Amino acid sequence: MLFSSVTFLYAFLPLAILVYFLAPSVPVAWRNAVLLVFSLVFYFFGEPVYVLLLLLSSLSDYAWSLLIEKYRHKPRAARAFLVISIVINLGMLGFFKYTDFSIGTVNTLFGTAIPLTHVRLPIGISFFTFQTMSYTIDVYQGKAHAQRNLATFATFVCLFPQLIAGPIVRYTDVEAELRERTSTLDSTALGMRRFVFGLAKKVLLANAMGELCSAFRTTQDNSVLFYWIYAVAFTMQIYFDFSGYSDMAIGLGRVFGFKFPENFDYPYVSRSITEFWRRWHMTLGGWFRDYVYIPLGGNRVSRVKWIRNIVVVWLLTGLWHGASWNFVLWGALFGVVLMIEKLWLGKWLERCPAAVCHLYVMLIVVISFVIFNANGLAGVASDLGGLFGVGGLPLISREALYYLRSYAVLLIVCAAASLPVWKRLGKRIEHTPIMTAVEPIVLAGLLIVVTASLVDGSFNPFLYFRF
Repeated sequence: MLFSSVTFLYAFLPLAILVYFLAPSVPVAWRNAVLLVFSLVFYFFGEPVYVLLLLLSSLSDYAWSLLIEKYRHKPRAARAFLVISIVINLGMLGFFKYTDFSIGTVNTLFGTAIPLTHVRLPIGISFFTFQTMSYTIDVYQGKAHAQRNLATFATFVCLFPQLIAGPIVRYTDVEAELRERTSTLDSTALGMRRFVFGLAKKVLLANAMGELCSAFRTTQDNSVLFYWIYAVAFTMQIYFDFSGYSDMAIGLGRVFGFKFPENFDYPYVSRSITEFWRRWHMTLGGWFRDYVYIPLGGNRVSRVKWIRNIVVVWLLTGLWHGASWNFVLWGALFGVVLMIEKLWLGKWLERCPAAVCHLYVMLIVVISFVIFNANGLAGVASDLGGLFGVGGLPLISREALYYLRSYAVLLIVCAAASLPVWKRLGKRIEHTPIMTAVEPIVLAGLLIVVTASLVDGSFNPFLYFRF
């Protein structure tokens, strides 16, 4: 089930909110139970079989965390239980996500013909396995206490606002709220406002950019200009798609009394790739920092080991996004650029004009997302070649000019919407009488336009459901 669907907006969500607020707030276990039931129903709509996998993942890490805490005074035993938990999580993720990738690689390298399994990837498996792994690791390190109530722990794992596309919420982020929380009228209104704005970003901006990308993929009249239009459009699509989903998830969390961590902070205003990755998919970056980079020694090691740490983290980041070599190349590109910035470009970026820095960042980001969205390594070569006119591709085509004229205003709107100026303006007028009067009208108008778009259109994917 998609957040940006009529079924979710006008059936599932209103019913979930109604039942949630009718349930007793004390003890909070009643409302946790409501959320757990609705979360399982939500996942069942998309994955009727794999809902059992989700429950198994919850039960597994619940049991191992109890054993880890029980045998904390016996480090070897506790460590063994942690390793078993991690192996189960990674094994589950590896089987569903990387089995066919591994088989295909072996077939290519050795000329074998091992048949693929064609096993279907459970929606959101990359997100909920990382959440449960962080939980058992935190229990082992003493950063969290093992949850004794299985239903409460399952609520954390299955919580539908962030279940299938993040942000990656750690148990320590919501531990206190799972025990006790309150939902006020103000927090509910704030959450719904965040949800509606995220929904508008997804439906009105990301979907439109996605349609432009689809038009590029089906064209018979290609050109260098059209490749660059596509590259910019996809860069906008993936940002508004994923940040819009994160906004919706964070907003729904507030409605139900949770404060989920932020996931995006206007990454396209960054002056370096280092800064870009502090602003883009922040919960994933934080996860790899805390559970991979720092345990490997971070930057407090020799230069050789530091380079190793960067390589490991960014190859894993690429693979996390997808089981294909273009994702590995995408992660490697960022790893190399980050090392170059740390070793040589850092001081230059601090002194150079802001416009030059922004241009440098966006050029790398746009090219990186072309790699990200390519169809394997052959697609990477084809798409990057198209950007630079390889193979005698014409600079301009009639169809490229048509789509540029058709989408020029929307491309400008997307560029403007990716800037933080609107957030700053909103904070300045947030509590003014005009804002109080106008905001409900704006939100209602956006919801009407979004609904009309959903009823009228059929293009409504979520890119990060692939992960």
